[in-house]
Amino acid sequence: MDKYLIINADDFGMSHSSNVAIMDIFKSGGSLTSSTIMAPCPWAYEAALFAKENPELAIGVHWTLTSEWGKYRWAPVNTNNKSLMDESGHFMWHESDQVEENADIDEIENEIKAQIELLKKYGLNPSHVDNHMGSIYGIETGRLELLNVAFDVAGEYGFPFRFPSNFMMDHLDNETLDIKIDKEMIAQYAKNVIAYANEKKVAMPDYLIPNEWNGPQNDSYENFREYLYELYRSFPAGVTETYLHPAVESDELKAITGNWKKRTWEYEIMKDPKTRQHIEACGIKLINYRDLKKMRFGE
Repeated sequence: MDKYLIINADDFGMSHSSNVAIMDIFKSGGSLTSSTIMAPCPWAYEAALFAKENPELAIGVHWTLTSEWGKYRWAPVNTNNKSLMDESGHFMWHESDQVEENADIDEIENEIKAQIELLKKYGLNPSHVDNHMGSIYGIETGRLELLNVAFDVAGEYGFPFRFPSNFMMDHLDNETLDIKIDKEMIAQYAKNVIAYANEKKVAMPDYLIPNEWNGPQNDSYENFREYLYELYRSFPAGVTETYLHPAVESDELKAITGNWKKRTWEYEIMKDPKTRQHIEACGIKLINYRDLKKMRFGE
């Protein structure tokens, strides 16, 4: 079986710094193959206009139910969703487990649909959907019925969704995925979810393997590049998705997050032509989410 890789840029629209990086990587022929826009964020309109002007790209919706930064906040698109909103009108919850524990499931559905419709109004023709911080996966508290909502909405719109259809135990231990419930439980439950997704004709990658930061890769750009290249080399046969959060260095980005440097490294490595050369040398074919839907369902 061949190896295929989707590299998704999350957080398109979160900031102008993110937008500049993602648009530049796409325009320069870098290694990104897909991206997803955060509809509630102030720079989503610019991101959607770029997608409208470049319809050949696979740009989708980054369902957002949390607002995690201390002083930079955004609000629900559907302002009737009171279980998601604080007294200031912003998203109430900073972390995924808080959404899982407290948010009303009908309001979650209303909000993710509202985010799709807003971006479509801006001119986006979404290629797929995924989820900011994994807040709709249910994997931190075991509220796994949230996944049914995700597949219901993705199926209704005909969108692929970021959820792996295969689980390997070492991948379940990936710290970035932040799975807090029993690994055997999610692997067993996933079988039912995957059957449900197939029934809804929701295309999914085989594997979801993001990079991690706890280790020497955190020390320098060179270490990170070496780590990431080795990670790509280890990907199994089938379709793997990995994701990053590229951004250009700016005062805006530094005001948002103290971890800004990691995002600039991701920008640099995705733009570097040596990254694509390395991926191809590993026998990996880069694809996007539109390609994935055709592979799964011939559409």
